[in-house]
Amino acid sequence: MKQNLTISEVRKDLRNKEYTSYELTQYYLDQIKKSDLNAYITVCEDKALEAAKIADEKIANGEDRPLLGVPLAIKDLYCTKGIKTTAASKMLENFVPEYESTVTQNLLDDGAVFLGKTNMDEFAMGSANVTSYFGECYLPYRKKSAPDQKLVPGGSSGGSAAAVAADLCVSSTGSDTGGSIRQPAAFAGLVGIKPTYGLCSRWGMVAFASSLDQAGPIAKNVEDAAIMLKSMASYDEKDSTSEKVDIPDYTSFLGQSIKGLRIGIAKEYIQDLSEEQLKILEQTKNWLKDAGCEMVDISLKTTPYALPAYYIIAPAEASSNLARYDGVRYTHRAEHYNNIEELYINSRSEGFGEEVKRRILTGTYVLSAGYYDAYYNKALKIQKMIKDDFKNNAFSKVDLVLTLTTPSTAFAVEEIEHMSPVEIYLNDIFTVNANIAGLPAMSVPAALSKDGLPMGVQLIGNRFREGDIFKAAHVIEQSANFGELRRQILRG
Repeated sequence: MKQNLTISEVRKDLRNKEYTSYELTQYYLDQIKKSDLNAYITVCEDKALEAAKIADEKIANGEDRPLLGVPLAIKDLYCTKGIKTTAASKMLENFVPEYESTVTQNLLDDGAVFLGKTNMDEFAMGSANVTSYFGECYLPYRKKSAPDQKLVPGGSSGGSAAAVAADLCVSSTGSDTGGSIRQPAAFAGLVGIKPTYGLCSRWGMVAFASSLDQAGPIAKNVEDAAIMLKSMASYDEKDSTSEKVDIPDYTSFLGQSIKGLRIGIAKEYIQDLSEEQLKILEQTKNWLKDAGCEMVDISLKTTPYALPAYYIIAPAEASSNLARYDGVRYTHRAEHYNNIEELYINSRSEGFGEEVKRRILTGTYVLSAGYYDAYYNKALKIQKMIKDDFKNNAFSKVDLVLTLTTPSTAFAVEEIEHMSPVEIYLNDIFTVNANIAGLPAMSVPAALSKDGLPMGVQLIGNRFREGDIFKAAHVIEQSANFGELRRQILRG
């Protein structure tokens, strides 16, 4: 079987009868069994093979859908009918939904085959995929300077990134609350896009922070990300935050001229960067300038306040969303309790991990009567300032903003033990602004570090201007030739 297949390659090969969806699905299932990355929590072998068999019949009958017969992985916070959905938590260890999330239903309607549910940080809270109740997840890469160290795949969509990077699926879904698609994509040398808030329905996604969460894909290249996003996006009456907008064919933007496109470089995003990071950013700017883009220096003065505001708003919403997990209905229930209060306390104490508890407590604190105005209300005012900053000082002058995606490459699992929560939270420093402002943003692999690890750059666009991002990202991808670089990494 061919390796590192993209969606477009699979679609072509299936039509040309080079292999069947059943054979391809079996190949991925075999690879998953051999893997020691712990990228999946649940593998749906029987359901996947049955779906592949049906896809083959439809292909034989001349039916054509965007993802017909394509094996995908699904992040384990999308509710999938008849398939365990755990959010990587003991609290939902045995939860089997009786309904399908809107995003996964869209993928099924387009013919996708689901291989299984991928590992993640518990309730999407983390930046390294080490808070999962089902164990740590790893990248299929190693540092040149420390080849024995296992590397984290980033979070919270770490299992999705690891599965795509290790060729354990063709593509995968992720979700992004503060960078949880883009940071793992950057660590893994993949493409990940967080679309405009409201483009993809949140109905059927296990909620973390409802005003920030957004669905999106992690893919092997920009074209696959475009195909996936087209399938995932839709208006949904069941989601009050869903936006009724036209969903274009995002692949139509690939190869379009970007001559005249204005790219903003915010001085706040390039402060304190290393020489290596500045070099990669400069190289990316040159690629875009060679393609006809105009580079514009801008300032986004609210940038330093985004991370503190995020870590007030997100925990506050998490404390509210996770209040429903009480041990009474479909969640983990403690065995020992004497009254209803003990049932709640013991069930939640046993069911939630340490990071989730930390954020629930933080959120409850900032929402309390004595501190609501001092913290939460002030964070909401800062959120409004950040939105206005992008509107007035960025997108009144430029079409896109270019930054790095992460402040570092993938780090070793051992390093987590010596990092404080605040140090871990700083991994989101370049990504949270887009979530707070509800803007689309994509991470694209641009180079390898001196240690041989992927480094990504980020493009932030105006609301519902994903097309501009895809155009520019395709130029970066073609210039970097990262597909070949990623193959070199995997070969060691």
